[in-house]
Amino acid sequence: MIYYEGKASDSLLKEVNKRINGVKATDLQDSGMLEELIEDTSFTPFPQIQNTELPDKVLAALQEGRVAIMVDGSPFALMAPTTITMLLQSPDDYYERWVAGSFLRVLRYLSLFVTVFLSGIYISLVSFNPGLLPTELAMTIAGTRENVPFPPFVEAIIMELTIELLREAGIRLPTPIGQTVGLVGGVIIGQAAVQANIVSSLMVIIVSITTITSFTVPQYSFGLAFRALRFGAMIFAAVLGLYGTTLFFIIVISHLSKLTSFQEPYFQPMDFIGKKTWKDAFLRLPKRKKGGDSLEPIRRQNS
Repeated sequence: MIYYEGKASDSLLKEVNKRINGVKATDLQDSGMLEELIEDTSFTPFPQIQNTELPDKVLAALQEGRVAIMVDGSPFALMAPTTITMLLQSPDDYYERWVAGSFLRVLRYLSLFVTVFLSGIYISLVSFNPGLLPTELAMTIAGTRENVPFPPFVEAIIMELTIELLREAGIRLPTPIGQTVGLVGGVIIGQAAVQANIVSSLMVIIVSITTITSFTVPQYSFGLAFRALRFGAMIFAAVLGLYGTTLFFIIVISHLSKLTSFQEPYFQPMDFIGKKTWKDAFLRLPKRKKGGDSLEPIRRQNS
C-alpha cells in the first residue's frame, strides 16, 4: 500500500488496511483478483477501483490523497477511491493544449451515451414511434428495411453479437492476424448480411458507430461495462419503446448514484462545484486559471 502521509485521510487508510487484512486468499496472480475482493459491491458492472501500469498516473493519484495498492508480480496498481469522472479522464488531456483536452473529454461523455443508447433509440423509433421521425427519413429507413424479415431488435442483436465476437477473436489472435480478422470480417460479414437481406444497411451503420464510440473510454473495464449495458438498453427499447429507453437511463443513473468506492460517492460529477477542482471535472481549463501546485499538469490522469 502506497500513500502520501498528510495527503491521504486517516479514515481512508484505516478502511484500506481493514479490507486488505480481511483478504484470505493467498494465490493472487494479478491485482485484478485483489480488486474483486476489496471492492464495495460485486453486483455491478462498473469498476469501483481504478487500475493502471503507468507510474505518472499513480503519482497523480497519490497527490490527490488517494491510495495505491500493488500486488507482487503484477504490473498494474490499484488506486482508490475512484469516481466516474476519474475514469473518463486521460493523460492526453494534460499533455496537449487545454482546448484539445477539453474537446476530447466532452467527446468521451457523448461517446458513452451513443455507445449505450444509439441502438436502443433506433429500435424505439422504428418499432414504436416512427411518427417522431421526419417523413423523408422515415421513408428512407422503411426503404432500407423493405426486404428484411426480422424486426429491428433481432437485427440489432445479430449485428451487435457479431461485432463482439469479431472483437474478442481479434484480441485472442496475434496482432497482425487479429487486425485482419477484425477489419476484413466486419466488412465482409456486414456487406453479406445486407445483400442477403438479413439486416438493413442503416443498422450496419449504427452498429459500426456504437463500436467506434466504445473505444473512446480510457479505461478498458469501464468501457466494457457500457458495452454490456447496451444490450440492456436494446431489450428495454424493444419492449417499451422510448419509454423503456428513458426508464433504462434512469435505472443506470440511479444505480451509479448508489455506488461507493471505499465509502466515497462513485457518481459525483456535481461534487466539484464550489471547489477549485470543479473546472477539471468536465473540461480541462488552462492550468494558470485553475491554480494549484506544481504537480497540476499530472492531476486527474487516469487510465
